[in-house]
Amino acid sequence: MRILRAVLPVLVLVAPTAVYAQGAALLAPHRAVYDLKLDKASESTAITDISGRMVYEFNGSPCDGYTVTFRFVTEIDTADATRVTDQQTTTFEDADGKTFNFSTKSFVDRNLDKEVRGEALRTVDAVEVKVEKPQASDVTLPATQFPTQHMLELLGRAEKGDTFYETTLFDGSDEADKVMTTTVVIGKPTEGIKSDPEAAALKTLSSDKYWPVDIAYFDLVGEGGEETPDYRISFKLHPNGLTRDLVMDYGDFSMTGTLVDLELYDPAISACPEAKPQ
Repeated sequence: MRILRAVLPVLVLVAPTAVYAQGAALLAPHRAVYDLKLDKASESTAITDISGRMVYEFNGSPCDGYTVTFRFVTEIDTADATRVTDQQTTTFEDADGKTFNFSTKSFVDRNLDKEVRGEALRTVDAVEVKVEKPQASDVTLPATQFPTQHMLELLGRAEKGDTFYETTLFDGSDEADKVMTTTVVIGKPTEGIKSDPEAAALKTLSSDKYWPVDIAYFDLVGEGGEETPDYRISFKLHPNGLTRDLVMDYGDFSMTGTLVDLELYDPAISACPEAKPQ
């Protein structure tokens, strides 16, 4: 189901960052919790309600690489039935953005529906993917970037004042055989307010400025055109990289993700005193 297909790229952009060093962002280990609910749905979907929770945990350092684990659980109501989906994902990306390991298990009503696992290697002119599950295969894809590098590019462009750009991404989702084209729109920085619904979760970050960001994802690489995106996400991006107030739009339905809890861990950089330029 598409609601599972889009989870990973959404969560990639939830990683808060610490301070900038040598022109690169230091990604801060953290745990973030989001409440999910239905935003809107067309009659053709038969969806009457969606509720759920997303728990995302990020660990790593500029010298050891980055590990992400998250769980995305939704209860989807239709006129005829209620279905519970549960996606559990673990990824590891090395600090240079050259290797990416991914493992995702998707459950429907507690029954395993799909498992995708493999490893991707970025070379000068391609990405070589070795898929272990659902079935062993080797895939050669166009050269692109992995999730952490995608996030770092977004942060860098927002800081520079860029308002629009296009790039590509491999995240290991779906069958782990596609590169996504992403078009990114970055709005003007806006001052945070204490009355914001997410202020309690943000704590001391509630008054930080943020950029409104909108990203559309396409299952294609190369020339654009009038193609309709597979899905799009919008969110508020803080200067430290924290992403919140999510809207995930799948075309005929959309849902929101509201930050309800955020815990920042101590940066694990003691063994790596000088961050690598990304």
